[in-house]
Amino acid sequence: MVDWDERYAGDDYLFGTAPSAFMVAQQARLPAQGMALAVADGDGRNGVWLAEQGLDVLAVDGSQVGLDKSRRLADARGVQLRYELADLADWDFGHERFDVIAGIFIQFADPAFRARMFADMQRALKPGGLLLLQGYRPEQLAYGTGGPSEAENMYTEPMLREAFSGLQIEHLASYDAELHEGRHEGMSALIDLVARKPAAACA
Repeated sequence: MVDWDERYAGDDYLFGTAPSAFMVAQQARLPAQGMALAVADGDGRNGVWLAEQGLDVLAVDGSQVGLDKSRRLADARGVQLRYELADLADWDFGHERFDVIAGIFIQFADPAFRARMFADMQRALKPGGLLLLQGYRPEQLAYGTGGPSEAENMYTEPMLREAFSGLQIEHLASYDAELHEGRHEGMSALIDLVARKPAAACA
């Protein structure tokens, strides 16, 4: 099991301080205001960026070291986030609570855990809420440039379509690209999902 406190230790930011390029590409889809959840946000690059877009951000992570570094990054950028130290395996995501939920490379979850977490994320979205999800495909194992060592933790398009069948998928793409995001460095097998909860959803 990964010791995330140990991984986030030190002055450097594990995945850099710039937001995911995927996140930045979705900027126009974000609401002008609202509640955002940054799932397993680590040392803060994506949650802080969401706060810079004017959203009220809750960053949840299992590492106190990571959250402390996120606070420092937020202070340096002149924004504020709310933080919660939690094990996402038993954290209460809530019901119709968030306008935006972002999960960027949250592939620590095995298939059973992932299924619960994806269901929780959908339940926690408000009607009309936006889900932003990025991860690696199984082909990433051949590149070895980041991500988990278990293929079962990776994403495929059919798996994401099934997992988020209750949402309206606005964008789903599989592609290979160079990443330069801290420990994510080099050619990578990526998959992006942008989905929205139907406005008349009744979860």
